[in-house]
Amino acid sequence: MFKKFKITCDEATTICDKAQYNEASFYEKIQLNLHLLTCKICALYTKQNRKMSTIFKMKASNCKSETKCLSQNDKDILKEQLNQLN
Repeated sequence: MFKKFKITCDEATTICDKAQYNEASFYEKIQLNLHLLTCKICALYTKQNRKMSTIFKMKASNCKSETKCLSQNDKDILKEQLNQLN
């Protein structure tokens, strides 16, 4: 019976990513949770993935309030450095 729910680690990480953005189905979430009970590596991946998303969301909200622009001098220097690479 549980063979239907068995998934690989690759499938688990894909479902983890989908679940994070509320794109995973109920069935996929069940599969993921059963996999996480037995696979500590995927459980760690899920934990780290959630933490990184939280940090990125916080940083994104901070960036929206700040407007940082390069000065014209900095733009010219950057353009010169890029031209030297060619």
